[in-house]
Amino acid sequence: MALEAAGGPPEETLSLWKREQARLKAHVVDRDTEAWQRDPAFSGLQRVGGVDVSFVKGDSVRACASLVVLSFPELEVLLVDGNGVLHHRGFGVACHLGVLTDLPCVGVAKKLLQVDGLENNALHKEKIRLLQTRGDSFPLLGDSGTVLGMALRSHDRSTRPLYISVGHRMSLEAAVRLTCCCCRFRIPEPVRQADICSREHIRKSLGLPGPPTPRSPKAQRPVACPKGDSGESSAAGGAPSPQRQADRTTPGGRRSTAQHQVGQR
Repeated sequence: MALEAAGGPPEETLSLWKREQARLKAHVVDRDTEAWQRDPAFSGLQRVGGVDVSFVKGDSVRACASLVVLSFPELEVLLVDGNGVLHHRGFGVACHLGVLTDLPCVGVAKKLLQVDGLENNALHKEKIRLLQTRGDSFPLLGDSGTVLGMALRSHDRSTRPLYISVGHRMSLEAAVRLTCCCCRFRIPEPVRQADICSREHIRKSLGLPGPPTPRSPKAQRPVACPKGDSGESSAAGGAPSPQRQADRTTPGGRRSTAQHQVGQR
């Protein structure tokens, strides 16, 4: 199984996946479907979930999927580390998860997926340079004439944008606003916490070495975002413990919860 995975899935499996993508793609909704999405302050939104998948270096079989839910009594929207309609077949992981759960879903990617003529070229980098403050954005217009997503500067201290795209049951404009509202650092907090938890779960389940023990009491205090940090924490390099982070009260006194699963890709 591991050798087969290392060489990529069989062509028959790939064809099956593509057919399933095409079938589910027809169910994607790219408009706002909830009243809170049309409210400038998202009044009525009650809970935001973040989804991330962490992979094991050198392991082609196992991975860890993590869902972190931050505050409030009912899950209403998912922010997914990946793309939505900004995808080679117009149906990325955020679309797939959104259609299967029938929840509003947003694709939040850290790198530009170069499809439909989109390129990380000099012109694109110049547009990024013109994003001066938190909330600034520009559309990702493909050669087909379709706006596939938005490049968003999500934090004043980060010069690298996020690439936001529609997943399901949410307009691009609302997706960009919500993502920005969820950012304490560069990465939206639900996705950031999901990444921390999945990395830590992999480390513990595989018995991998953890971060070095701090040498002084002062160093034991986790730094949420040192100056110049993008907020893209990992399980190494002094990142806060995911257990501590996942149980920490969020702004407003509400608590967050997390779920993990390790299995076959």
